[in-house]
Amino acid sequence: MSILSNRINNLTESQTMKMNKLARELAAKGVDVISLSLGEPDFHTPGHIKEAAKQAMDENYTYYTPVAGYPDLRKAVAHKLSEENHLDYDASQIVVSTGAKQALANAVLCLVNPGEEVIIPTPYWVSYSEIVKLAEGKSVFINTTVEQNFKITPQQLEEAITPLTKLFMFSSPCNPTGSVYSKAELQGLAEVFERYPQIYIISDEIYEHINFVDSHESIAQFDAIKERVIVINGFSKAYAMTGWRIGYSASNKELATAIDKLQGQITSATCSITQRAGVAAYSGGLESVLQMRDAFKRRRDLVYGLLKDIDGLKVNLPDGAFYFFPDVTSYFGKSYNGKVINDADELSLFLLEEGHVAVVGGDSFGDRKSIRLSYAAADEKLIEAMNRIKGALAKLQ
Repeated sequence: MSILSNRINNLTESQTMKMNKLARELAAKGVDVISLSLGEPDFHTPGHIKEAAKQAMDENYTYYTPVAGYPDLRKAVAHKLSEENHLDYDASQIVVSTGAKQALANAVLCLVNPGEEVIIPTPYWVSYSEIVKLAEGKSVFINTTVEQNFKITPQQLEEAITPLTKLFMFSSPCNPTGSVYSKAELQGLAEVFERYPQIYIISDEIYEHINFVDSHESIAQFDAIKERVIVINGFSKAYAMTGWRIGYSASNKELATAIDKLQGQITSATCSITQRAGVAAYSGGLESVLQMRDAFKRRRDLVYGLLKDIDGLKVNLPDGAFYFFPDVTSYFGKSYNGKVINDADELSLFLLEEGHVAVVGGDSFGDRKSIRLSYAAADEKLIEAMNRIKGALAKLQ
């Protein structure tokens, strides 16, 4: 009999972390592995942000901070939301957390009661459904396809709503597909939510600056539903600050107060030094952010051309983030050396073992037909990785 709680026994291990672990283990044996499994920019944190952290240490910013974050950082976030996103939030509505993942968990745990339903479009980021499990809620999935650029329609949304629906969670730009909702598409969803005032919306916008089409659009811009929208964002992707662990939520004041209360009992505030770096990030302009975005766009175009050249992959051109999510069903049932590929997870293991490229199977993203690969890597590594994938897939008969 397990001594562990049902809560942890029911939780699924993060597949992105699992594949990265397997890749590291293989590399430790001397194998040259190219890892495209993690959503991590390969750029260094901009210099002015690192200098601000050094200065913070010299100035002894080494004590506990308010649970929701330093007041000037919360003001900087509110100013950013106003200037860049045209969203009106007071600093009191901002809670700074240890990464956007904690901000997401805070919001779900503060909103969802046992048995209540959370609508999640698929494919989705791996932790969404697991966080819902922790809240003892029930995930209700809306399936999408590569043919519809992995975006749901208002009709699909309305059909998924029941009297038990409490929350809707999505990301735009999307992890794992790179899909970006336009203002018109978001307005169509918002009009559905207007008819259901009991439903809250978590809008994960962590990839907002890695957007290759028009300016970023937030579903929080629609006044009729704004009070029910929780905007989640952070510094990891836009400012190459994954290891710094800093994100935030913006919500109505009642929910912000609840999130502050919850966080105060779990982690308290995020790192004081990181918070000072966050202030510098939001006061230092977007030059480095836009340079990274342009590099990601070039890489996207490079990888798209290489993926299209691989027979059997069904791939679309993503509008943001730094992922491709190709449909790989044409390889199911094929085999190599007596080993049959039954699903995308098995194909991802095959690519690691035979091609020495780490990608992630789509099952953990809610789509068993696809694999996710990140192009947050140097051009030469991406070219080599695509060649290896092409060579490994050619072995399957």
